[in-house]
Order: sequence, then structure tokens, then C-alpha cells
Amino acid sequence: MLRILRQIARTGTLTEAPPATDDAALEAAGIELRRALEARFRGSLAIRQVDAGSCNGCELEIHALANPYYDLERFGVHFVASPRHADVLLVTGPVSRHMETALRRAWRATPAPKRVIAAGDCACTGGIFGESYASCGAVENVIPVDLRIPGCPPAPLELLRGLLALAGREA
Repeated sequence: MLRILRQIARTGTLTEAPPATDDAALEAAGIELRRALEARFRGSLAIRQVDAGSCNGCELEIHALANPYYDLERFGVHFVASPRHADVLLVTGPVSRHMETALRRAWRATPAPKRVIAAGDCACTGGIFGESYASCGAVENVIPVDLRIPGCPPAPLELLRGLLALAGREA
């Protein structure tokens, strides 16, 4: 045990620097999102994230939204475990044939008005997978999509701006 503690003392702290993001842009987008949510969603937005067959690159960026650096919940946005409690479905990846039925069920279980965001190039266009025997391609080939956030993967700030665009569309 003493040997391990000495090695830790010699090695020191090995961590990465935080992401290079314009804090002012993040704060401005977040404050604008909070105002839109207060006006149109009674102060909060519940999101159900559905992985329809992605490589998990987009999921990593979505999960970053909940970390202490971005802290999406301070702006009134939170993720829920059931589509029955969601205002928005956030779908990533090309829709695999095995996930087609599950995605339709999640969409049907989401209360009206149904809002769907396709996040990432694969969800928007089918990406490199396209349509094949194993893939339905883009999310809009299976369910209606209200907003597309392109990128491979889209950065957390772009995801935040996408949520702002969706909230701004509501009337």
C-alpha cells in the first residue's frame, strides 16, 4: 500500500483541461433558453433520450450537458426515464431495424404535442450507414422530426442551441 501511495505522490495529478468553450456564449444561450422555457413550457423541459443505433459519440456529448461544466439543469432542462413524462424525444443514431418498433412505441407514448429532435448526422441523414437491410436511415424515415441538430457528434453548446431553437418555435 505504501508503494502505491509513493507512486501517486510521484505521478501527481493527471487530468485534462476543461473544454475550450466560450463561457459567455454558454451563459447567454442558457439564460435565453430559461426565458423561453418559462414562457412556453412552464419553466422546465423534460427530455427522453433514445439511442436508435448510434456509435455513442452523440450520447457522450449529450451526457456532457449534465456535467458540472455545462449543468443543463440550472436552465430548467432535465432528462427523464420514460417517454410518458417527456416533452421532447431526443433521438441519436440511424434507426436500426431492431429499434424501429421501439422508437415508434416511445413516440406514441410521448404526450401531445409530440416534439422530436434528431441529434447528430446519423439521426439527421442516416450518416455513413444510410438505408440498408439493417438500417432505416434517418429518424424522419420512422417518425416525424421537428428539429435536426447536425454534427458528428454535435458539441454540447450546439445541442443547447438546438433546444433553444425548438423552444423558440413554440407559440
